[in-house]
Amino acid sequence: MKGWMPLAVIALMAGCSRTPPEPPKAAEPPGPAARGEIVLEAKAQQEAGIAVETAALRARPQTLQATGRITVNENRTWRVGAITDGRIIRVYANAGDEVERGQVLARMHSHDIHESRAQYRRAVAEVSRLKTQVSYAQRVRDRARRLHELKAASLEQVEHAEAELRNRQNELAAAEVELERTGEHLVEFLEIPLEEPKEHRAGMEERDDDLIPIKAPAAGIVLARNVTPGTVVTASGDLFVISDLSEPWMIASVSEEHLSKLRAGMPVRVYVQAYGAAAFRGRIGRLDEELDPTTRTIKVRVELPNAERRLKPEMYATAEIEMGQSEPALFLPQEAVQEVEGKPTVFVRTGGDRFEPRAVEVARALEGAVEIARGLKAGEEVVTRGSYVLKSQMLKATLAEE
Repeated sequence: MKGWMPLAVIALMAGCSRTPPEPPKAAEPPGPAARGEIVLEAKAQQEAGIAVETAALRARPQTLQATGRITVNENRTWRVGAITDGRIIRVYANAGDEVERGQVLARMHSHDIHESRAQYRRAVAEVSRLKTQVSYAQRVRDRARRLHELKAASLEQVEHAEAELRNRQNELAAAEVELERTGEHLVEFLEIPLEEPKEHRAGMEERDDDLIPIKAPAAGIVLARNVTPGTVVTASGDLFVISDLSEPWMIASVSEEHLSKLRAGMPVRVYVQAYGAAAFRGRIGRLDEELDPTTRTIKVRVELPNAERRLKPEMYATAEIEMGQSEPALFLPQEAVQEVEGKPTVFVRTGGDRFEPRAVEVARALEGAVEIARGLKAGEEVVTRGSYVLKSQMLKATLAEE
């Protein structure tokens, strides 16, 4: 029959006309990283200990910044001089030495030693002479009394003998006072023995007993030594300067416009270049009474505890005076900020495994955190731990490009 086609052929032709099914699509690889962007898979992030936090605002105390320098505490600084004119024979202390109260810093020779010992010997002799006279006057008085009782002497003779005894006793009392004075001058003031050592002879080297000690009036650090053996000194000169550096001052200069906001006792944080973001806490001790006519600033004395003696006199310092109010600010842990090409930089997560280095402006440190003034917004995700790993990855990529 014309036009007839077997069913098997029709079925075969239908099967051949169908479109074959498409194979399943493989997952698309991640797109290329933007320039400067770091890609780090989740597993690598976990192994590197990377932690990400959302940047959030926190309250910070309002502060007033002022610059100045660390100085010695004048209430705990001593200028050690000689008690009399003389010549330095021995020096035991040097600048930078730690000394205790009463420690001998130097010894000096002075003519005052010989003159004072001569006065002491004269006072001893005078007391001895007057004791003899008092003893004699007592015997004369006693004899006059016995003769008066026997009607062999007049009352006038008795009274005269008693007057002579009183005069000698008064002279003896005055001589004993002079003896005590000259002895104290040697022992208490010059701090040498009353008598010259018997074995000492002219031309021999001076013994310590023959030299006036110059002692430290208090414990502290020797800041200056102004003498050497052989130096001739006077009672008005400073031989040593000693200071207790456990409580130094910072002298800050504050603009006149802020004077009304300041008062004694306000808390202060002090920063010095040597210790970076480490803060030294203190308080305002005193405000000067006079403005500097040139700079129109006032000196503010900040009292600082310094038990570890990390602060040194003449260090430049910055003071942050807490004004008692607060304002919002963006803070990150100090570990989150890395230095890249000389600029403080943080790493912001732009995706699950992508991080963007972002240069920021750091304002100040506060209790282990740093304030971000510019370059970051609240709500952005920032690497707070392990940022140094991303910095290393970025540097490797930069070297590879070169």
